[in-house]
Amino acid sequence: MNFNFAGKVVLVTGASRGIGKTVAEEFAKLNATVIGTATSESGAQAVTESLSALGEGKSFGMVLNALQPETFADFVKAAEEKAGATIDILVNNAGITRDNLFMRMKDEEWDQVISCNLTAAAKLAQLTMRGMMKKRNGRIINITSIVGETGNAGQCNYAASKAGIIGFSKSLAKELAPRNVTVNCVAPGFIETDMTSVLNENIQAELLKSIPMGTMGSTADIAAAVLFLASDGARYITGTTLDVNGGMYCN
Repeated sequence: MNFNFAGKVVLVTGASRGIGKTVAEEFAKLNATVIGTATSESGAQAVTESLSALGEGKSFGMVLNALQPETFADFVKAAEEKAGATIDILVNNAGITRDNLFMRMKDEEWDQVISCNLTAAAKLAQLTMRGMMKKRNGRIINITSIVGETGNAGQCNYAASKAGIIGFSKSLAKELAPRNVTVNCVAPGFIETDMTSVLNENIQAELLKSIPMGTMGSTADIAAAVLFLASDGARYITGTTLDVNGGMYCN
């Protein structure tokens, strides 16, 4: 099982913090050339600084706004030119929430979440998979969520986007399998990130009761799953969702 990604170009969206940051850093440590995206120039510069000192690849950050799909084609072209090769591994991690009860949900709350979490991931897959198909080797790994499998009150938009990613991945996996390109999902449960750290102690205590393992996961747990699916050892795995949730949901 090869966990050295030297010579591979990896695109990780939403790499400025949380899961995306850890995933990007772990690939960089394993000698990949990592392109990590952020929504601002300062964020992209911070990504460059965090990645450039890791491993042997020439990793860097770039600006990408997942709500501006009209910029994606130019972004991918520029990213591959800067990396010096086409993208081998795509990790669609960028995502947003706009929580609200559905009866009160505004159109923009629905549209923005679907656009960022589902449409952007699909568009980036479409733009990068051609290079993978030509090489007859590639990995597309989409970060979904336990919410996409179980649902959650107040998150109809988020659950729809994450469930959509799972269905999209299954379908694309069947299309790309003949070219040796795999498409899989990783579905995190409750993970210790900036988003969960702001929850008060009572809410966190209630969440822990719902986790059979009794603890929140870490971003490293998610990164480990992504690295496995990107490795040679996962060459025969496609169209699946790897649940990383401490037993909250057993698929």
